[in-house]
Amino acid sequence: MNPSRHLESHLQMFHHLVRGDGESVEAHRRFYDEYLAVMGVPADYYLQTVDRIFQRRLLADGDFTWRGCPVRPEAIRKTALLTIEGELDDISAPGQTLAAHDLCANLPAEKRASYQQPGVGHYGIFNGRRWREQIKPRIAAFVRQH
Repeated sequence: MNPSRHLESHLQMFHHLVRGDGESVEAHRRFYDEYLAVMGVPADYYLQTVDRIFQRRLLADGDFTWRGCPVRPEAIRKTALLTIEGELDDISAPGQTLAAHDLCANLPAEKRASYQQPGVGHYGIFNGRRWREQIKPRIAAFVRQH
């Protein structure tokens, strides 16, 4: 995703190397070590998830099974549900995780919450300053509440 953004990031890292800015180079390396860690997910698992969840919509249509047993999100009644999205997410478009609330139709309203973080893309939901300062505290408060 976003090849021009990553190319620019690597060019900036090169300039930091030339200037001897080791701190910026190390921050760049830490970011990409984590960012690329998802490449450790087996291709079969990733492709199966895309196929079953997004292309064939098995969960949304009530046809998803796990080890031969039907998965029924509407059976969830006690577990709290918090969904978080990034305003600028270009992988999971804003509004997409709200489908989980629809699927968990029998979950009481007081056990549900959703939050959209302004100014972050997909990766920013899980890492960085806004994750540490705004998203993580919301998750912690939600967990404590429930």
